[in-house]
Amino acid sequence: MRDDDAGIAGWSSSGLDVRFRHFLRVWQGSPHGKTWLDAGCGAGTYARCLASQGVDVVGLDYCLPAVAKARARDTVNCRWAVADVTRLPLKPSGFEGVLCFGVMQALEDSAPAVRELAAQVGANGEVWVDALNGLCVANVFQRLSRWLRGKPVHLRYESPRRMKRLMEDVGLSSVQTYWIPIMPARLKAFQSILDSAPGTAALRHVPGLGALLSHSFMIVGVKP
Repeated sequence: MRDDDAGIAGWSSSGLDVRFRHFLRVWQGSPHGKTWLDAGCGAGTYARCLASQGVDVVGLDYCLPAVAKARARDTVNCRWAVADVTRLPLKPSGFEGVLCFGVMQALEDSAPAVRELAAQVGANGEVWVDALNGLCVANVFQRLSRWLRGKPVHLRYESPRRMKRLMEDVGLSSVQTYWIPIMPARLKAFQSILDSAPGTAALRHVPGLGALLSHSFMIVGVKP
């Protein structure tokens, strides 16, 4: 296993890079001194980013070795903990925002995690979640290929519509979905097109295009 941030989190280097760039494109920052939770922090990529902007960050992951590596990489004084995102041992409404990236595909169901995450933010708190897109053409072919070869499904894919409904069901509003197109290695030459401003606009505004071409999606909700 690679020991870089992507390898620790279970992603390819290009996959994490694309996801992180799309997050930064949408992220509007948070006032200094606000407290955020990075649930499923992996090696701490996002936690360090937020902390470098003056945010007080708690990074949490169920994997002790990953948390140890995140702590070893920490140069911005985050706080670190080991816990299960579906049963968070934290006081409710203790954060102004929560990130949970790269986690939902490893869970049996997203609903318990979404409920726990929403409980962690107070009024006007933000909940950011990502998931693998079950509607993406490449993901559909990958699942079909595994089925034809008799291999079990090793990751869980989500419906963007269902994830939006889950967030609304726990009281979050103003829910927005952002597409994250990640091209397979053999097609990486096209990644820059999808990452460009016109490419991003096309994915967002051409009906169905984002759902068909985006490997993942990011969804954001606010607690009223």
